[in-house]
Amino acid sequence: MGEAYSIKDSHRFRQDIAAADTASYPDSVPSGKYPARMINGAHIIIYSQDAEADRAFFRDVLEYPHVDAGDGWLIFKLPPAEAAVHPSDAPSHELYLMCDDVNATVDQLSAKGVTCAPVTNAGWGLKTGIRLPGGGELGLYQPRHETALNL
Repeated sequence: MGEAYSIKDSHRFRQDIAAADTASYPDSVPSGKYPARMINGAHIIIYSQDAEADRAFFRDVLEYPHVDAGDGWLIFKLPPAEAAVHPSDAPSHELYLMCDDVNATVDQLSAKGVTCAPVTNAGWGLKTGIRLPGGGELGLYQPRHETALNL
């Protein structure tokens, strides 16, 4: 396993990653996959007033697999994702988790003590909100549109 970095070392970590050897990357990839030496993932950052509680939520309630990047700094594996760009007068970002059956998922979360907002029909999907222990909110929705998850 590689060297552990603290948050104070994040700049050094980024420099080390940028300098990593990419010679072992394949020169081509199968059809439908990303080209070699291009972006291979995304890292989502959720800012929180109680990061420890929110990490525990992702670990214990959502049961996401994780690694400890050092000093209890958990990094979670997320389910497959997709990105959409919407027009707006002011730049902003939102994070929605996706599920196959929003009502069943709300029931599962409720059984673990999580309070969700009422489910509403947004046309493009059935959606709700999950209040994180640190005060933030995640969207949760059941898509009613074609998704890019299986591309």
